[in-house]
Amino acid sequence: MSALWENQGGVQWQTQADEDQDVLVESLHSLIVWNDDVNTFDHVIESLIDVCEHSPEQAEQCAMIIHHKGKYGVKNGSFDFLRPLAEALINRSIQATIDY
Repeated sequence: MSALWENQGGVQWQTQADEDQDVLVESLHSLIVWNDDVNTFDHVIESLIDVCEHSPEQAEQCAMIIHHKGKYGVKNGSFDFLRPLAEALINRSIQATIDY
């Protein structure tokens, strides 16, 4: 394993290379729900329960964070896993994106 220090804009980043090891890393993405002035708390909570299979308490906590912070990652997983969930939320007029 070798380490390389790079200086970019006054910040030093350490990168490591390991040529001897093949590792399959599945990148995890986040399903982000955005705050809006249209949907009610009840609608968002019900949608998170139905679509994301959250418990009522978890869905309520997510809705509060979304309201106060403007957005929140309500579910993590692969892009292929999150895409139908995002589409289902969007079909319920909830703003949702997938981030990584």
